[in-house]
Amino acid sequence: MKQEIQRRRTFAIISHPDAGKTTLTEKLLLYGGAIQLAGSVKGKATARHAVSDWMELEKQRGISITSSVMQFEYEGYCINILDTPGHQDFSEDTYRTLMAADSAVMVIDAAKGIEPQTRKLFKICAMRHIPIFTFVNKLDREARSPYDLMEELENEFGIGTYPMNWPIGCGHDFKGVYDRENRQILAFQEFHRGQDRIQAVACSLEETEKLDGLIGHRLRQTLTDDIELLDGAGYEFDLEQVRQGKLSPVFFGSALNNFGVEPFLESFLHLTMPPLPRTSGEEVVDPMDPRFSAFVFKIQANMNKAHRDRIAFMRICSGRFERDREYLHVQGNKTLRLAQPQQLMAQDRAIIDEAFAGDIIGVFDPGIFSIGDTICEKGMSLCFEGIPTFAPEHFAAVERVDTMKRKQFEKGIMQIAQEGAIQIFHEPNTGVEEVIVGVVGVLQFEVLEYRLKTEYGVDIRRRPMPYELLRWVENDDVDIRSLNLTSDTKWVQDFKGNNLLLFTSPWCVNWALDKNPGLLLREFNRD
Repeated sequence: MKQEIQRRRTFAIISHPDAGKTTLTEKLLLYGGAIQLAGSVKGKATARHAVSDWMELEKQRGISITSSVMQFEYEGYCINILDTPGHQDFSEDTYRTLMAADSAVMVIDAAKGIEPQTRKLFKICAMRHIPIFTFVNKLDREARSPYDLMEELENEFGIGTYPMNWPIGCGHDFKGVYDRENRQILAFQEFHRGQDRIQAVACSLEETEKLDGLIGHRLRQTLTDDIELLDGAGYEFDLEQVRQGKLSPVFFGSALNNFGVEPFLESFLHLTMPPLPRTSGEEVVDPMDPRFSAFVFKIQANMNKAHRDRIAFMRICSGRFERDREYLHVQGNKTLRLAQPQQLMAQDRAIIDEAFAGDIIGVFDPGIFSIGDTICEKGMSLCFEGIPTFAPEHFAAVERVDTMKRKQFEKGIMQIAQEGAIQIFHEPNTGVEEVIVGVVGVLQFEVLEYRLKTEYGVDIRRRPMPYELLRWVENDDVDIRSLNLTSDTKWVQDFKGNNLLLFTSPWCVNWALDKNPGLLLREFNRD
């Protein structure tokens, strides 16, 4: 069991949209033999779509909408990749997925540098001290100075950077990268596409004639100066600092052309860690503890039209999972027999008999699991820290067009809400059938409308609402109707019966707190 756990590597890939995150994921799968042909994310070159973008709407829009889990073997390692949506409108899904990762790979567009969504996601990683590895992508196009990119990383995030390799030119002048550790050059060939391993050219910086022949006199001179400067004035490499999230190893390459991906993967697997311990209250749960424990970080309905089921994604935190054994669902205080655990490759699945700490598995959910739930062996008193639900920023009233489709509407909207993509509320004691939907980003409304129509056969009408802020009412004993609130503040409840207030502006929030001494409001839900 310990050997199996030691060889696990579980990481999330994060980035701003269009930085090349899904393309990098596909090339990693290609090296692992998990797929035979990488698809074009936009679907133009090969009429294929990215493996991790399995939802029909993702294929149409060319963006990742929901996180995907992919497991494959590479050189003795068992790798679990979590490919996350880059678009900020789906950041809630990314936040939850990062809770299941032991490290993160941040993909940055070499021409654009750090973008708003990258900034947001990094803060989540920093909060959890997740080690961050940086892949600077698209060097085959015109790019910013690598010094500028590293300085931006250091200033924005307050961490050190250590370039593992160094680019030789960019755009039309891109000749490859210099591997600092092995003191060798990887020469760039366009349309390499990963069919063969790139043969490195061993070449010290003192071999000027050989270097001139490889990359030309001008680029050789620049490279020599750059490496001298990095060796003399750059950060020292410190593995402990990397693992504490204080130093980010930086790799340069081109995912689309499959250049620099394989060296990155090999270095990353040696530098990153096996599964990390997790906390349950005051207790630290060691991955090597033989007793099984896990938590649910994602729920997805209707991944496969042939199945029409719900899958709960679990991150195993300790021990060994065995099929058909009974385990305790802590929040439900019931024992469950998990008979069909699945290994996942985006929407494809395979039934497995066992899994180990670090693995991500999918189990059938008959509607009993919620995000953040703990599952463990009987006799263990564990409850992993819940995954916070962030307050939505956009709201709309939603009702079905066909009044005869009430059951389908209620089932669809409840199941999608339980996945965590949307939050649903209702006005108490009004008898109004329309549901108030809150989302982090407006594109989620389109996804909701699309999924209700295609998966549940329900057309909806959507009416935008003017609210911008939502707060959970922390006081259990307060009578909401007696509160002194502005006329445009709305009282709603979620499907668990929690009381919430919708506000049109921060001024209205301050009014509620000023005029109602003792009222406690919070910005996220800890249930």
